[in-house]
Amino acid sequence: MPFYQKLGSIPKKRHTVYRKEDGSLFHEQVFGTAGFAGMASIMYHLQPPTRVIRYEKQYSVAPEIAIEKNLKNTRLKGFQVKPEDDFLESRKTVLTNATTNITLASPRKSMKTYFYKNSDSDEVIFIHVGSGTLRTQMGNIDFEYGDYLVIPRGMIYQMDFKTEENRLFIVESKSPMFTPKGYRNNFGQLQEHSPFCERDIHGPYFVDPISEEGEFMIKMRKQDMIHEVIYANHPFDVTGWDGYNFPYKFSIHDFEPITGRIHLPPPIHLTFESASSVICSFVPRLYDYHPEAIPAPYHHSNIDADELLYYVDGDFMSRNDIEPGHISLHPGGIAHGPHPGATERSIGKKETKELAVMVDTFAPLMVTIDGEAISDPDYYKSWMH
Repeated sequence: MPFYQKLGSIPKKRHTVYRKEDGSLFHEQVFGTAGFAGMASIMYHLQPPTRVIRYEKQYSVAPEIAIEKNLKNTRLKGFQVKPEDDFLESRKTVLTNATTNITLASPRKSMKTYFYKNSDSDEVIFIHVGSGTLRTQMGNIDFEYGDYLVIPRGMIYQMDFKTEENRLFIVESKSPMFTPKGYRNNFGQLQEHSPFCERDIHGPYFVDPISEEGEFMIKMRKQDMIHEVIYANHPFDVTGWDGYNFPYKFSIHDFEPITGRIHLPPPIHLTFESASSVICSFVPRLYDYHPEAIPAPYHHSNIDADELLYYVDGDFMSRNDIEPGHISLHPGGIAHGPHPGATERSIGKKETKELAVMVDTFAPLMVTIDGEAISDPDYYKSWMH
């Protein structure tokens, strides 16, 4: 996230001597992206972050493809993904391409016996059902319904749930995920026309470093493999950090919608972007106010992107027969638009209470075996009704 944050205790100058009370050194770690050219933070550990005791199992978590080249408008019924106790085992990638995974999860239990580190991708975890605390090296973030948790690649974390019923919509991006550049000025500050500002973005709060030695399992994802690595000290031993690269949360309820006299295109809902995808937030808002306006979206062809909508709550005005947890996928190259009757129903309406997350990917998405298992085979026929 491109603004400066600082937590805990750090030295006056980076890369200089910084001692504990007993005279021994804290251990500095630069946590950055794009080599040394991207966003970075510097953490100060009680122990070196490199003390590996041994490697244990490694196994593939690569998505299994069911439909490689898809040109069919598709609906997935996300709440049909069955709950599982373990956080990682509960994660089911339902759509994928070379740069992006779309993953659903319904974990029942908190992560108590291991830590997780995604070295492949930034993760944006949308909390649909449930609440709890994201625990990380850099501090903790409490979360609830409607929160996006943005976790940069390489961050070690645990999910601690307050509830047994949890539903997560996860975007894994191999390109770093940022706030949209069109919202920012030359200094990285979010401008007045942005639908949210820095006050709406909440980084972690500081917790005391954990000074424990023993055996600590970190499950690391790299090249679609999980590597179980046993470290000699607790990874949450950071006494302080500063910089621009850190986990944070943003609530979809803090997104301020942009409206107009006639229907405006989806970029007005833009919330996050990467080199390979964008994430948009559809929130309750006033409809278009031209006296002859048609609030429902016009038919359009996604030539350059696959368009995915994850339905969260409310009555989505352009679709029929949509429930929370459904995913509609409209591939690039084929036209889509409002369902029969939706255009007529929208005329004269003053507002919508819909809540949804949209993801556009600039490379085609493939349907996985887990995705096909929850797919409605007749969705593409729904425009004939």
